[in-house]
Amino acid sequence: MTRHFEATIEKFPIAGVFTISRGSKTEAEVVTCAITRDGLTGRGECVPYKRYGETTEGVLDEINSLASMMHDGMDRHTLQTRLRPGAARNAVDCALWDLEAKSLGRSVASMIEAAEKPLITAFTLSLGEPEAMAEDARRNAARPLLKVKLGTDDDESRMRAVRQAAPDSRLIVDANEGWTEDNLARHLDVADALSISLIEQPLPAGKDAILATIRRKVMICADESVHATGDLASLRNRYDAVNIKLDKTGGLTEALIMKEEAQRLGFAVMIGCMVGTSLAMAPAVLLAQDADYADLDGPLLLAQDRPDGLRYDGSLVYPPRTNLWG
Repeated sequence: MTRHFEATIEKFPIAGVFTISRGSKTEAEVVTCAITRDGLTGRGECVPYKRYGETTEGVLDEINSLASMMHDGMDRHTLQTRLRPGAARNAVDCALWDLEAKSLGRSVASMIEAAEKPLITAFTLSLGEPEAMAEDARRNAARPLLKVKLGTDDDESRMRAVRQAAPDSRLIVDANEGWTEDNLARHLDVADALSISLIEQPLPAGKDAILATIRRKVMICADESVHATGDLASLRNRYDAVNIKLDKTGGLTEALIMKEEAQRLGFAVMIGCMVGTSLAMAPAVLLAQDADYADLDGPLLLAQDRPDGLRYDGSLVYPPRTNLWG
């Protein structure tokens, strides 16, 4: 058995500027892992996230620390004990899934018994002034599901502007931990009045206890407050839904377990993403086949995707072809 292991940093320009409450960026910086065995190569991509204490160089070092173990034939299950949940483990885990599928002559979809149907993905509206967000919403008003980035001192005007510009779209609003206990009730009332479907991470992780006591009509989804399966039980009285991202769980292996447990506990499930290429989205599209929400528009936000990227038709995203992943 011959095995080659490589991790690289790549940069992909974003179409314009992508802004959330924590800052703006003009490119997606990703780390790609490639594992070759007996002439077959499996690939995985991750997006390091500063909010979780990750840097691109640190994630690259984490992945490269596994090189000697990879030559000894480490598999996905051993990997779970070698790296913590996070971006580095995600890239390696997804590369191992891809390689395993190629070695078996099967698709990952068949291995995990996932359907292979196109999904409606949310399309993200970047944070900006209300007028700019309304114009962005107007351009995308034909999309059935929009995700609105918030987290300012004046989110009410932004919600109202977007709703007026896209009256027929379902809306998810994502505060990225930007609301407070003082303005939470008001924002919940506005969201209800505007028929918003879901509110994502309104309060900072670790400072969200009030969610257990406040009444609301709009579902609240955990993102920064939830990473892996072990986090779920403690969130049951605070959140109605959870956002599962491969870069948080540390790959598809843990994400499959987490999704099953989340559904067992009664959470609605969103499968989300960082801003990355189709290689990062591909396993998430399979994971999202029976989810309540898919937020997998990363490649749509890029000026340039990978060759053989996912097929998008408006807001429909199709399962990956095997020349991309899986």
